[in-house]
Amino acid sequence: MLRRPLPRAMLGVAVVAAAAAGYPYLHREAFAGGNSAPPASPPLASSGTATSPVDFPTIVERYGPAVVNISVTSTERPGSVPVPGGIDPEDPFFQFFKRFAPQFQWPQGNTPRVIRGLGSGFIVSADGLILTNAHVVDGAREVKVKLTDRREFKAKVLGVDARSDVALLRIDASSLPTVVLGDSSRVRAGEPVLAIGSPYGFESTATGGIVSAVARPLPEDTFPFIQTDVAVNPGNSGGPLFNRYGQVIGINAQIYTQTGGYQGLSFAIPINVATKVEAQLLAHGKVTRGRLGIGIQDVDQSLGQSFGLPRPAGALIDSVEPGSPAAASGLKPGDVVTQADNLAIESSADLAAHIADLKPGTGTTLRLIRNREPLTVAVKVGVFEEKSASRQDEGSPANRLGLAVRPLNEAERRSDGLANGLVVEDVSGAAARAGIEPGDVILSLNGTPIASREQLRGLAAKAGKQVALLILRDNARIFIPVELG
Repeated sequence: MLRRPLPRAMLGVAVVAAAAAGYPYLHREAFAGGNSAPPASPPLASSGTATSPVDFPTIVERYGPAVVNISVTSTERPGSVPVPGGIDPEDPFFQFFKRFAPQFQWPQGNTPRVIRGLGSGFIVSADGLILTNAHVVDGAREVKVKLTDRREFKAKVLGVDARSDVALLRIDASSLPTVVLGDSSRVRAGEPVLAIGSPYGFESTATGGIVSAVARPLPEDTFPFIQTDVAVNPGNSGGPLFNRYGQVIGINAQIYTQTGGYQGLSFAIPINVATKVEAQLLAHGKVTRGRLGIGIQDVDQSLGQSFGLPRPAGALIDSVEPGSPAAASGLKPGDVVTQADNLAIESSADLAAHIADLKPGTGTTLRLIRNREPLTVAVKVGVFEEKSASRQDEGSPANRLGLAVRPLNEAERRSDGLANGLVVEDVSGAAARAGIEPGDVILSLNGTPIASREQLRGLAAKAGKQVALLILRDNARIFIPVELG
């Protein structure tokens, strides 16, 4: 299975997860390549410490049996469309998924349909623990795991963390083959890597390439990915990415594509991120993260010059939630965080990942630039609570607006002369039918100025069947009526 596309609809390009519901299931084993005896295998790593590089065939022979095929079954809700990988139909990027996977059946009416999907995973303990992507198993009614020796097991989902897109499964088995986990912090651009998975149902498929970039931030994600040019397709999601020592350094999760298929841009979740999530899911069944309550963005050259920075680096705060830990500590929009505790902050992803790793209730010290002057601020970290619009707000007018929005950043406020507003990043449902477009700035709802997503959601929830949105488009302000139904 593949994850939802990332919110960049205006580019005509989607980052998609490899979802494979509806793909043909192929049960025949691959043909053997000749009858000669295999060459002697070089030594492989037996722990997290690298020994010496080995060839890809040896890695496949040694660790291929620890890579599993995962099939999932779920049932659509009456009156809905199938939701592969837990994607909500109200998500404005759901249309991307439909275009990406035309082989899905999109039923009409209220007839329940069984939905089947396919993904990959890998065994991390001999007693049956398996790591995969959250979007592979989230919302599944039944999860089955198939090993390379053709044994099949029903799997129990121990926990799913949508934020990191990591899930932990367990099967009732023992003495299983396992992979060796590496250290993703030591990954270098240009080094060779190998993926094993089940693209389009072709089990135990190996594909190779190089690391294209390390610490690649992607929109709407809290941690940077490992970017590769390894061929990853629907069904590869959740499978391992190996380095040349035979160690798993990532979980294949996303591709960047204009066609729905592989185009040379693949992204893997760093294994260091996944193992932290695994530990919490195993212990508690959920993941607890730190939170400050700020919106942040990267600093480019022009912003760096505007804020008096010696170079374009750091995390620029563009919004502060009222009542949040950040607000209580006096953080302000326009602050540029350059260091958190002992970590230098080069990008917004650095700060997001660092705060997420902190235990709620602990303190952190931020060094920042405010009004061109250095400043140190102590902040007590709060608790990040994952919000699911599909579950918490299902059927509410706020959810039926169909808007994906973000706060204005400092540069946008200055250029447009606005104090508040929300930029529309993508649109579906009622708002799309009314003519709202990406790039519009929402200024008010029924005459009430809008300053935050929460305020927009709350006002829409209390409204009737129709609301009037005041938007800014091409320097013109216009009211647009939206029928909520």
